[in-house]
Amino acid sequence: MSDAALASASPASGAHVRPFYWSVRRELWENRAIYLAPLVVAGIVMVGFLFSLRDLPQAIRVLGTPLAPDAPMAEHRAHGLQAMAVMASQAGILAILVAALIVAIFYCLACLHNERRDRSVLFWKSLPVSDTTAVLSKAFIPLAVLPPVVVTIMVVTQLITAGLATAVVAASGLDTGILWRQLTPTPVVIVGLAYGVVMLMLWYAPIVGWLMLVSAWAKRMTFVWAVAPPLAICLFEFLAFRSHYAWTLVHSRLVDGLAAFTAGGKGKEAVSKLSDIDPMPFLTDPGFWGGLVFAAAALAACVWLRRRREPI
Repeated sequence: MSDAALASASPASGAHVRPFYWSVRRELWENRAIYLAPLVVAGIVMVGFLFSLRDLPQAIRVLGTPLAPDAPMAEHRAHGLQAMAVMASQAGILAILVAALIVAIFYCLACLHNERRDRSVLFWKSLPVSDTTAVLSKAFIPLAVLPPVVVTIMVVTQLITAGLATAVVAASGLDTGILWRQLTPTPVVIVGLAYGVVMLMLWYAPIVGWLMLVSAWAKRMTFVWAVAPPLAICLFEFLAFRSHYAWTLVHSRLVDGLAAFTAGGKGKEAVSKLSDIDPMPFLTDPGFWGGLVFAAAALAACVWLRRRREPI
């Protein structure tokens, strides 16, 4: 490619990137709950963990007590401590994840509706930012910005809680190795959480598309309009045909994505080693790709509606 062609291509690409970048920045400025809510929940999790640390030295002390020749009892104690560590870790992760999902739901329901309600959409449309850029920047928040924010908060929370537990055990004069042998290795935690959150948000992409579509269309009560039609379809199917295919589809979309946090994506055991991370159950699922197609269609409809709908 000639220098002239490169020079002409660079400003063109920059003309698309800069409006998108500043649109994303604007969404973050106006919606600080995107990262503040998970941070607050992480703080609550750590406070609760601090209160639970008072029982940890006794658990380590019991686990470290020689029991020979009763080896099965020693193994039982080790499994008990490991179960305690896993449950504490999963409870904190789940609390942060639920907070992030709630924030994402209400953000998607408000992102296109609020600008029509307060008529600020007229101002934003006067700027050299296309409707496509505006809609994609809003979808970018729950699908691409929120996942790394949540993963970072989760990992930092896990590291802080592990450090606090180690300090308490060491201050009690006990062997910290007993504790760390029951914990999942840090690289596995980081990679597992990153993979799980990213895959979960991809699985939830059609939900994001649906919520944004409702936000672009509804004049009021966006939450009701988002929830009522799926529930009405499920109820109608059950009353008319005594079947529940629609409910199975809705339930699968809400729940099955959580399997990304489990070994092999089977929804049973927690990830304990890197080989447990397997994306194939998702990548070979037609529902995964069908959901992405629906999400793309919903976002295209959002662009069309934003271009034509009047302020409320």
